[in-house]
Amino acid sequence: MKSRARLDVAVAGGGVVGAACALALAQAGLEVALVEPRPVARWLAERPDLRVYALAPDNAGLLDRLGVWPQVAAARAQPYRRMRVWDAAGGGELAFDAAAMARGELGWIVENDLLVDRLWSALAAAGVQLHCPARVEAMEQDAAGVRLRLEDGARLDARIAVAADGAASDLRRLAGLDIDAHDYHQRGVVAFIETEAPHEDTAWQRFLPTGPLALLPFAQGRSSIVWTLPEADAGRVLALDDARFAVELTDASAARLGKAVPASARVAFPLRRQLVRQQVEGRVLVLGDAAHVVHPLAGQGVNLGLRDVAALAAEIAAARARRADWAAPHRLQRWARRRQSDNTVSAYAFEGINRLFSNADPLAVLARGPLLGLAGKLPPLQRALWRHAAGV
Repeated sequence: MKSRARLDVAVAGGGVVGAACALALAQAGLEVALVEPRPVARWLAERPDLRVYALAPDNAGLLDRLGVWPQVAAARAQPYRRMRVWDAAGGGELAFDAAAMARGELGWIVENDLLVDRLWSALAAAGVQLHCPARVEAMEQDAAGVRLRLEDGARLDARIAVAADGAASDLRRLAGLDIDAHDYHQRGVVAFIETEAPHEDTAWQRFLPTGPLALLPFAQGRSSIVWTLPEADAGRVLALDDARFAVELTDASAARLGKAVPASARVAFPLRRQLVRQQVEGRVLVLGDAAHVVHPLAGQGVNLGLRDVAALAAEIAAARARRADWAAPHRLQRWARRRQSDNTVSAYAFEGINRLFSNADPLAVLARGPLLGLAGKLPPLQRALWRHAAGV
């Protein structure tokens, strides 16, 4: 392919992780291009995005270093200061409290569209070359770099390419990287709700034989739900009228917040575990959902992706500080080994928790309530679990 002027990095995918990666590397002094197939919609306060994240403190810190967290927090970022986790079959409760961790909050509930909007508002000022709408159509690579051809005919020549274009990543496919996928045959039903009792800045999660139900605190006294259900049950719940949905949701949450009523439309997304077999192939790096899709019960999907970004930015910064080759193959492989290890362990841990708690097997039922209770009575274990989830 005939190429344009040389770039340092070409990033495919302009979602939260891809945009954060492009911004971080551009602010580090690299020449960066970002390719995104869909025009980015502006965030509107009066139209909340159903897709929300439980953003961990380390990733809020990353966004702060990128200069966008103040704009996100000023718009709408709901802190959660406590977590309560319990099992429908009984037993103890696992509780986390920010005050006990000497923190003001455990994390923040933030909308996807808001994060994307604020990240994109910073890209141009950082000098990122934007190609939107545009899609990667073809790729070649050798020891010197990567050459991409876009659907609109544009050609990008870069030292490395980053695949952050989602679970069905085109760039990952073009690089010939295989994935290991497992379908949970579950769907996550999401919606905003209003509850009789206040959410108390608390994230509530109840394990049911059909899957976990999470109630996450949101702005204006609302909560965001993620209700994991078998596919058939999810279809049935989506078809309920609002009155019947309210009854079933209130029952599923054990009325912990009193009566719960819908305050938005309901949508559902399929749940699966999907891991790329290696996170680097030559000079193509894979991160975010392109590298790892995990069960949402711990709210760690976007957090893992942003940790991919933070680790890559740190690896590159360390090399540049020593005047070393930041794109040397051994550095890219070292980043990939570290991140793939964390992502794989996390994915299977979430899967194991889901299997233990999302079934009616008598032995599992007998074990899981006491396990939660035991964890809740061991402050060092509580702190260790929270520190791992928070990235601190």
